Parts: sequence; C-alpha cells; structure tokens
Amino acid sequence: MDPESSLRERLIDVGVDLVTTEGPASLGLREIARRAGVSHGAPRRYFPTHHALLSSIARRGFEELEARFVAAIAGATSPRAQLQGAARAYVGYALECRGMFELMFRHDLLDSEQHAAGERRLRESTVPLFERIVVLVARCRAEQGAAQQSRPDAAVPPPAVAAAALWANLHGTAQLWAWGSLQLALDAAPPAGATGGDQLDQLVAAVLDAHLGPVNS
Repeated sequence: MDPESSLRERLIDVGVDLVTTEGPASLGLREIARRAGVSHGAPRRYFPTHHALLSSIARRGFEELEARFVAAIAGATSPRAQLQGAARAYVGYALECRGMFELMFRHDLLDSEQHAAGERRLRESTVPLFERIVVLVARCRAEQGAAQQSRPDAAVPPPAVAAAALWANLHGTAQLWAWGSLQLALDAAPPAGATGGDQLDQLVAAVLDAHLGPVNS
C-alpha cells in the first residue's frame, strides 16, 4: 500500500476506533487527525468534507454487518431460517456496536451529493443489504404462500415494502432494547451480556411473525 493510501486508511481506522469506544459525537476532524498523528488539516487531502470521512467510517460498519449476515445465513436451510438469522445478526450488531450502528444509518448527513464528491456513495453499501432482505422476504412468501401472510381480504404489500417495514421494526426493537425501554415495558431484568438473550430472540421472532405470518400458520 502506498503512503497516501496508508494514511487515508489510518484516518478511517482511527475513526472506527473512536466511534466504537466513544460514539459518533467524538468524530471531530481535529481529534481524528490528532490520534492519527497528523496535522489537523491533513484529512482534507483525502476527504473533501468531514461528512465524506464519516461516510467512509460508516462503510466499515456496513462491511462488518454484511459479513455477519453472510455467516448467519450460511448455516440456514430455508428462507425463513435465513431471514431469522439475518434479523438476529442485525439486532446483535446494533447492541454490540452501538456507536457505529448509530452512525451508519444517518444517510441524511452522510450520503448527500455535496458530501459524496469523489467518494464511493454510502448507498452502495446500504442498498445491497436491504436488497438481500427483500429477496428473503420474497422467498419466504413463495415458500409459505401469499395467502398465509395476511387476511384474505387484505392487500399484500410488495416485498420491498414488507422488507422496509420489517427493517424498521427490527431497528426500533434494537434501539428500544438498547435504551432499556422494552425491558421496562416487559418488566424484564436486563440479561447479562450485550446480545439480549432468549427474550430478545423471542422479540425478533415476533417481528418476523408480524410481517410474514407465523411459520405454522
């Protein structure tokens, strides 16, 4: 790796460490430059804006989440089991990597045209993950039959709409669990560790049932 590329990657590495340990509010250009051992103006040589650097940091999060999806889906034998694995991986990542998770989905800040000049768009990391969920939703429907997904008199939303609603539900579940709100509502003591335990698994299963219908319906 040439020195210029090496410094660019080091700036991203420092940002990843910062967001992981201290959260998105810590990601100032000066602090990243200081920890990387360069002048405060050096990041501008590689990232035209602060948000361009944040987008590159967030992309690392999507790469890790993608790897978790692949691992979770690999051992599953049915579309529903694959979707269950991907959903649990998503919520698990949200709880284990809260700072990065918070940063990754701020596309209103990270992915605008003025911030993406000269950079690979963050949407190129986000959209494939969402499309993977859309495909799994469609396969689940094909396997179970669309009539099982809703009442006979109810319109069945397109797979992309159902996948978006499922994603929103999972995202909300992860956030409310991280904040302790779901534990309060369910009168449940927080489990040991970051992954949430059996009760969170039950919530993820309930989310899938709500959007796809129970497995044995």
